[in-house]
Amino acid sequence: MLGKRSWRDWRNQWVMSPRFQRWAAAFPLTRSIARLEAREMFDVVAGFVYSQVVLACLRLGLLERLRAGAVSESELQVQIDLPPAALRTLLRAAAALELLELRDPGVAVNREHEDPSRSWGLGLRGAALLGNPGVLAMIEHHAVLYADLVDPLAMLAAPRGSTGLAQYWPYAAVEAPGAVASDSTRAYTRLMSSSQQLVAGEILDAYAVRGHRCVLDVGGGDGTFLRALAARAPEAQLMLFDLPGVAAQAESAFAAAGLAAKARVVPGDFSRDALPTGADLITFVRVLHDHDDPRVERMLRAAYEALPPGGRLLVAEPLAGTAGAGRMGDAYFGVYLWAMGSGRPRTAAELTDMLRAAGFRRIRRRPTRIPLQTSVLVAERG
Repeated sequence: MLGKRSWRDWRNQWVMSPRFQRWAAAFPLTRSIARLEAREMFDVVAGFVYSQVVLACLRLGLLERLRAGAVSESELQVQIDLPPAALRTLLRAAAALELLELRDPGVAVNREHEDPSRSWGLGLRGAALLGNPGVLAMIEHHAVLYADLVDPLAMLAAPRGSTGLAQYWPYAAVEAPGAVASDSTRAYTRLMSSSQQLVAGEILDAYAVRGHRCVLDVGGGDGTFLRALAARAPEAQLMLFDLPGVAAQAESAFAAAGLAAKARVVPGDFSRDALPTGADLITFVRVLHDHDDPRVERMLRAAYEALPPGGRLLVAEPLAGTAGAGRMGDAYFGVYLWAMGSGRPRTAAELTDMLRAAGFRRIRRRPTRIPLQTSVLVAERG
């Protein structure tokens, strides 16, 4: 009887055969599968081109120009500094990705002589993007990652911490993150704020924070998550712990939101310092996967020591091995975090083992609406 590995080798030999591929594409029972596989493989190969089409649309303000409704191509030509043929190429590409829709085709002789009075509007994906500022910020941010990936083998072989992305996240590859200058934290703090806006509602729907007396958000940036939490649990006191360079930004944001009286910001370095006590819920929101295992183990022990008996820890981040989002873990975050110079994607089982080793018990995964964006683990101190 063939072993599992031998069966897969046998399968792969067939799949590599051009003769088998032609047969599968023609045979009625396998034709749809072959077409789907071909389309998915093409999307993998063309993915960078797709992402750059989106980036071009954002940098030209094309989606924003269509926010209120359809606009004629002739108007777009006046507004956008591109040759008409180049703009037409971008419009077609964006429509193929469902960012745009051709609303009124006008009168066209052929594809090279299309009616400039025809109108373009937002497609479903374009409208969804405009409704997600965090995604827009990440698309723009990816230009830094893509610069490192121009030569992916050089990026993988380079010493960690030597990439452009590592410079963007200055705390990631240094021994003393607390020494990072304030000016170096502003860009990534804004990006973190945008990305946390994407997931805050998902996290707070997955775990009811009402009833907690005080919540400490570790690595909480400018307090975006805690401000969302305050709307759900107005009676809770808020604490935020982050690098000194970030703490001042959080204080200003809390004051602007009218939360200065109930929010306490504690500057510090969680790679070295103890966490402040007094909270019965500690949260790590999209923080742990940024760090290597020894630092994460220290952070979890610090959280355990800062909590009272029965206190809870909430970990929210994208998890490797998530059903239906397998590419997100190792294919995206694995490469991103390697380029960043610190951290790795972890499965729910890996994080559960690390939580247990730190002393936590009753570790449960809470379902979220879009696991690709974030998953939630909740653990209790014994």
